[in-house]
Amino acid sequence: MRALLQKLYLGCGVLAAICLILIGIAVLYSIGGSYFGYVARSADDFAGYAMLASSFLALAYTFGSGEHIRVTLFLQRLKGRARRIGEIWCLAVATLLSGFFSWYTIKLVIDSYNFGDKSTGLIAVPLWIPQIPMAIGIVVLFIAMLEQFIVTASGGPLPREASANEVSMER
Repeated sequence: MRALLQKLYLGCGVLAAICLILIGIAVLYSIGGSYFGYVARSADDFAGYAMLASSFLALAYTFGSGEHIRVTLFLQRLKGRARRIGEIWCLAVATLLSGFFSWYTIKLVIDSYNFGDKSTGLIAVPLWIPQIPMAIGIVVLFIAMLEQFIVTASGGPLPREASANEVSMER
């Protein structure tokens, strides 16, 4: 099951990278428009949608890779059982918050669809379309956090710490 989830996280990371490429294409299209004398209609809108998708789709992959910024000032001072309890508490809170965020993001997409909300740019895009990757990204982050919570609470390894000592030639 974990291998399947890792593939899901990687897939979201790949989609996030594709969105970054799309942002570059939109920027080049806009620059080309000003250089060649044509108006690149809504290029900035679509770059913004791609930025939204990229940001949210990358969340689970980044979390699974241990690259999220973590406040370890308190946790790094704990040892043994106290450390595990602190990690479990933090993961429980993060899982709960990402679950609420997932619920309300899905509700936002459904409401945007039901109300027929459209963007205000030159090209009117139904807002539920760019909101879907946001909802997918936050739901997959919730799944990643829930997985890590279950693994840690059941005695598995603690989440990888991002510390200055780990920054090496691995990248």
